[in-house]
Amino acid sequence: MSKVVYIQMKKRIHAVKGPLLLGQVANILAEGEEEKLKHLPVTQYYPQENPVALVEWMDVVRVLSHHYPHWDIRQVGPPHTIVERISPPPRSHILLAFLVWVLLFIGSGLAIMNFHADVSMSYVHQRIHYLMTGIRSERPLLLQIPYSIGIGLGMGIFFNHVWKRKFNDEPTPLELEVFLYQDSIDQFVIDHEKMKRAKGHDSSS
Repeated sequence: MSKVVYIQMKKRIHAVKGPLLLGQVANILAEGEEEKLKHLPVTQYYPQENPVALVEWMDVVRVLSHHYPHWDIRQVGPPHTIVERISPPPRSHILLAFLVWVLLFIGSGLAIMNFHADVSMSYVHQRIHYLMTGIRSERPLLLQIPYSIGIGLGMGIFFNHVWKRKFNDEPTPLELEVFLYQDSIDQFVIDHEKMKRAKGHDSSS
């Protein structure tokens, strides 16, 4: 009776130059044969030539079928793994971080001020203050101070993040945007690598 092997390709891994083993690119369930299968080389990785590579399900099937032709190989999950080279951790640049903070502070401040000028927020506050108190005021601080505090609190609640603390376990809008951006990059890499392989097969044939 043939063994049943379940292979789940990992979404993304980091590696150095050399052979990529099956245990690096996939999770394996094989009735006690996992340790033996983990050390099977699937392909070679050359980060100098191609920093981002793609290992497809068919690469794994080709290797397993060669070594164990009578085994039943089944796929679980995604059909490919993205391979990236291991990069050294980036150095912290305090001056650069400060310059970015200054630019963001000035830019966001100007954006808020321009918005308030466009909608005549000062006149609106004066009008609301007059309707509430019956007193005309050029600077209705009774409204403007709570309003200014509310802008900051509202931004913190919207982004679900104040310094290093989060209000709940839901992802923040920034985390969602980063996730969607990374997902788009992954899909581009997959399509690009498949096109390169298709061109290579066409030229070889």
